[in-house]
Amino acid sequence: MLYRLKTDFRLSIMTLLGASAILGITPFAVMRFLQGNVVAGIVDTSILLAIISGLAYAWITGDTRRSGLLLAIVACGGAVAVGAVVGEPGLFWLYPCLVTSFFLTNPKIATLINVAAVVTLMIHGVAFSSDLQMWSFAATALVVSACACVFAYRNADQRRRLEHLATIDPLTGVKNRRSMDEELQLAIYSADRNRAPYGLALLDIDHFKAVNDTYGHVVGDQVLSELVAMIEQNTRKTDQLFRYGGEEFVLLLPGVDETSLRAVIHNLQQVLRKYMHAPGGPITVSFGIAILQPGEAVDAWLGRADAALYQAKETGRDKVVFSEPAAKKVPAEGVV
Repeated sequence: MLYRLKTDFRLSIMTLLGASAILGITPFAVMRFLQGNVVAGIVDTSILLAIISGLAYAWITGDTRRSGLLLAIVACGGAVAVGAVVGEPGLFWLYPCLVTSFFLTNPKIATLINVAAVVTLMIHGVAFSSDLQMWSFAATALVVSACACVFAYRNADQRRRLEHLATIDPLTGVKNRRSMDEELQLAIYSADRNRAPYGLALLDIDHFKAVNDTYGHVVGDQVLSELVAMIEQNTRKTDQLFRYGGEEFVLLLPGVDETSLRAVIHNLQQVLRKYMHAPGGPITVSFGIAILQPGEAVDAWLGRADAALYQAKETGRDKVVFSEPAAKKVPAEGVV
């Protein structure tokens, strides 16, 4: 629960709105029923139940887009209803709703919801004691909405930047190990659900430490960037490359069986042999390959590819070794 609140900003806002609604609206609903103002009490209760229902839907389904839109409409619409029934005291409920709508749905829709709420109250007119008060309310509502809109835009931009920093390797521009863990788990789910085949290649630059030690880290960084560029140019858009650590990379290939995977890796190996160079000469790469097996966990899948890569390194480097399932062990291959 806490993890979802930390990682899903919109869900956390919705949860805060739900908690505020329970604590803030419930006493007023009870008070109005006790005072005999049944209509206002029903309005408050309906708003509270709608917010709780939308929040429950978000938690159960994880669909914060639809539930966020629903809550924005319910919150602003409910505030309008309270203002129309209660009068001037009900106007104050609209201000927090104008702010939260920008965090519950996208800014364009939030703007439309806010404008509709304010205009509806102005047309109804009962909540205002004078035209001056009405236009003062409209002006303050506009300022509140504008500030909330700017803050929401800035907040969304900052979250996108942080997400980028958290998931992208800054040197090569490919996804990092954190993203890899998530994508491999998604591949497992997809394979279980759709019977889709997946291939995994763990690759390592041969003698990379010698390149760094001899020519410096600047040259080493150039070699890493060149490797990434060549892999991306010679693989499909649906394939995903991750920096596993140091000079090791993981290539995830969806929709490939063993035959097509061998062809892809063979072609990639030939391209790297031909075009990868450092000041001291050609650069070669070793590969450990594993086809996802039914019911296999991420750690086991990645572990088989890692073991195959280790074997490629130990048997001379510049090799491709395919990991076979436990029930189908055969002598390891050399260069494919």
